[in-house]
Amino acid sequence: MTDNDKRQTLDRRQLMTATAGLAGAAFAAPGLADAAGFEGAGNSRNLISAFPHDSFRDYIRDLERRGLLMRVKRLDQDAYEMTALSYRLMDCVGMYEAPTVLVEEVKIDGEWVKGPVIFNNQGHWDTEAIVLGFEPVPNHGKETYREAISRILTMLADNDGKLPLIPPVEISRDQAPVKEQVYTGDDIDILKFPFIKSNPADSARYVNTGSVFTEDVELGKNFGTYRCEIKGPRTLGVNPEPGQGAWKMLMKKKERGDTEAQVSIVLGQDPIVWLISGSSVSKDGTDELSIAGGMRGKPVEVVKSETNDMMVPAHAEMVIEGIVPLDEPMQPEGPFGEMYGYLGLKKSENFFMNITAVTCRKDPWILNQFTGVTRGFITSPLEGIALARLRKFQPDLVMMHTPVESTGLSFVSIKKTKAGQGLVVGNAIAKFVPIAKVVVVVDDDIDVLDRAQVMHAIGSRWQPYPASEIIESARGMPLDPSSPNRPNSSKIVIDATRQWPEEGGPEIYPELNRTLLEKLAPESFTRVDEFWGELLREWQSKRA
Repeated sequence: MTDNDKRQTLDRRQLMTATAGLAGAAFAAPGLADAAGFEGAGNSRNLISAFPHDSFRDYIRDLERRGLLMRVKRLDQDAYEMTALSYRLMDCVGMYEAPTVLVEEVKIDGEWVKGPVIFNNQGHWDTEAIVLGFEPVPNHGKETYREAISRILTMLADNDGKLPLIPPVEISRDQAPVKEQVYTGDDIDILKFPFIKSNPADSARYVNTGSVFTEDVELGKNFGTYRCEIKGPRTLGVNPEPGQGAWKMLMKKKERGDTEAQVSIVLGQDPIVWLISGSSVSKDGTDELSIAGGMRGKPVEVVKSETNDMMVPAHAEMVIEGIVPLDEPMQPEGPFGEMYGYLGLKKSENFFMNITAVTCRKDPWILNQFTGVTRGFITSPLEGIALARLRKFQPDLVMMHTPVESTGLSFVSIKKTKAGQGLVVGNAIAKFVPIAKVVVVVDDDIDVLDRAQVMHAIGSRWQPYPASEIIESARGMPLDPSSPNRPNSSKIVIDATRQWPEEGGPEIYPELNRTLLEKLAPESFTRVDEFWGELLREWQSKRA
């Protein structure tokens, strides 16, 4: 049998057939076989959550039980099949409905390498609930998202505006799954693990889902997710962007004259640690593992690294330990496909790490992030925290949302009480939230999670003059490909609220037809809902 015969293929028609039916149905398609050896595989749909998920594996098994996992026997990444599949899923299913994908075997540099390799681990709407430990609203992603934000706001309100803290607990080496295998010295070779080259234009294979743990005597502890270029069997690039936690610590050490920095990179984290690693929930230096424990309602179990004193999650899939030289010339790094969906710039100088140890589970599960293609992690906690902070200064703020598929756009709804309020609120958010480059402010009757409603409001309620304001320069995102002066960016605020006469709006603003239907014929939707489900099923059965 040829490689082509063995390879699992999936075209657009198969994918559309596979995903036909009500949202939340199990994903399957012709040519997709159960992955042999995948623990917990099967057809059971036990919806009892395993929260808190102590490990990446616990979490993936929970997704599998819920029909949110697509399993593929093997993909040829030398031909970039995994990358193409990630794009095709977004094309056909959409960023918020696509399943997590587990690939059992991957072809890398001409050889089939045992995985699994997993991607899109926190993409589907339902993962907003599953990660946080509650049941999703059936077949309703937006309501699930709203419930997730509500729970974050309640968590903050119950803790005086802060996230709850539960410090990590140390366990012994023999209890730590991440210590099942230990490699040091010449036995280290990270090239033998299924880390992939995600895009043809990337400079190399990358470790791109690691939590990089750093420490500093002045700045404390930090971990964050930064791309790490594989430069050889025992060398990794380390790429924190200027201003990020690890960058501040490494530069602080250089300024003091330190010659090296100890680093531990954790891969295959539990879903809460993964969420925190990719975000900035700790603004005041609070221990992020304690934040993870508080959000889990249970401490993170940790174990000491092999070659430094850093405590790392004991149930992770892998830890790569090493030393970042601070008294040697930096090395070039990149390019790499980044979060805006564009190829990131090649850097002439970047930090690198000499690997001193690798510890891992037997046959570790590798998470790859197709940056700029799929959602990286759930966003309700970040938006809930931002919403709570902004409401302290803007109490009429109702809801805000930054669509992951449209990086740079931010939608905000307010309960409008005075003229000019839309531009005031929009300006505050543009200056407070770096990623918010185009801020659209709407009335509270617009659902900011519904792109169509927001676009309709822009088209029917916004007048470019005078309901716009341009900010010439504000803090933006360092990876924005359009910015000539990174990390700064120009920004625009669009006030798409109904403009009052004193704002230059019309004397009479008519009501929406749908609002009038709900007011004047309130029974109409109730009557249709009685037979809507049957109509939908009949229509879908004809299309399948």
